[in-house]
Amino acid sequence: MRRHPWWTTAVGLVLLSAALLVWARTRPSYDAYGWLVWGYQTLHLSLDLGGAPSWKPLPYLFTVPFAVAGHYALWLWMITCVAISLSGAIFAGRIAYRLTVAFPGAGGTETRGGELATGPWRRFAPVAAAVFAGAAVLGLEDYMHYILSVQTDPMIVAFTLAAIDSHLSGRPRLAFALGTLASLGRPEAWPFLGLYSLWMWRRSQSMRWLLVAGWALVAFMWFGIPTITNHRPFVAGQLAEGSPRELHQNKVTGTVGRFTELEYLPVWIAALFTVAVAFVRRNRVVLCLAAGSVLWVIVEIAFALHGWPALPRYVMEPAAVAAALAGVGVGLLLAGAPRLRRGLPRWAGVPVVVVLLATLVPGALARMRTERLDLRHERGRTHELALLQTTINTLGGYRHIRNCGEPVADVEYVSALAWMTRLDVGYVGHRPNFELHQRYPIVLFAPVPRGGWAVRTVHTKARQVRRCRGLNATYAITRHHPGGLLIRSR
Repeated sequence: MRRHPWWTTAVGLVLLSAALLVWARTRPSYDAYGWLVWGYQTLHLSLDLGGAPSWKPLPYLFTVPFAVAGHYALWLWMITCVAISLSGAIFAGRIAYRLTVAFPGAGGTETRGGELATGPWRRFAPVAAAVFAGAAVLGLEDYMHYILSVQTDPMIVAFTLAAIDSHLSGRPRLAFALGTLASLGRPEAWPFLGLYSLWMWRRSQSMRWLLVAGWALVAFMWFGIPTITNHRPFVAGQLAEGSPRELHQNKVTGTVGRFTELEYLPVWIAALFTVAVAFVRRNRVVLCLAAGSVLWVIVEIAFALHGWPALPRYVMEPAAVAAALAGVGVGLLLAGAPRLRRGLPRWAGVPVVVVLLATLVPGALARMRTERLDLRHERGRTHELALLQTTINTLGGYRHIRNCGEPVADVEYVSALAWMTRLDVGYVGHRPNFELHQRYPIVLFAPVPRGGWAVRTVHTKARQVRRCRGLNATYAITRHHPGGLLIRSR
């Protein structure tokens, strides 16, 4: 394990992710089911990006090869997404540890292995900084919700933090590769990848081929694939406009408010304390990270002014960097580096850290209660989706349903229904009341209040009546049949 720490950590994260998913009993979000559909369609040369969800290249890199595994692609994507997302806490901890060790006065000189050259007390401070930073990342608002619903936002946080850690570790090629992955997830990362590319272009001629290849990949994935499939290179931005979650108040203060709500006030205070000490001690690394966080928020404000939604999850990356800086502040207080007066003992910062942690307890408990309620809701949704899959299988499978008409369901189930029927999300009806008044054949799916699904064929063509009559049925959970009972209607 000591010889191969990264492999050990990766295997541990995969096992932990699988166990977490089995315990949580959750399923992908609306968008994530759509990404799985993209993989299936690409494998069958029928990719269409004209409908929801909005185009995002990062999950496409995973769902296409996973599609080879058939229905197991669902679990492959879930485990991969959760494992990468959880690694964000590890990289935040590594950043906080490294910056605390390297801070003047906090740890003396840094040894080759990254440990302190002084006594055990000084070694404890960076470890505490790492633990606090990792916990602060996992404590971001809705972070665990997005992990358990296997969305890419925590993955992008992990790639961003990993890129920073790789650069601090003296691995610029790996840092650029990870930054490229982050740029395939969010366009807000493009300015940072561009600045880093210009800097490395001047510093390392041997990296220039990698820089060109990385940007070619970003351009092709974001604009080339939509052009090939839909002749709409800017389809991602077009679908994101007019979102119902767009800010309708002042977009500048609204975006900043969404950003600051991601963490509790004590974490922001600890991060600002780190930046203040770094300004006094002229620590350029900390100041650059703080400036980068501010710049990310400014880019998001510009996007909001353009008309894009500027959701809180779009600014999780700078909030995660702030969490790492907050961890550095905890480490500095415990190490006694930023003494205001020479007469104060080095342990004077310990009570401050204790008070800081105590003020976080009420908020942490409230967030845990919120996550527990959200988990209960997601488990209910998982149960409904499982019954939907069982209903489709019981009624003859997705091919039989597709031969009888267009599948239709409420919008929250559309992407899951598309995945289960192997259709593009755009070919699944999401407005039942509208579809019922049209002339083409449809197969309407409606959830049953106590658990189950009612299926009804409408506008069936004369040549399809006999073949599709059996689809008019209800698969429901009853007191006497807790596993489900199929009731066919005439």
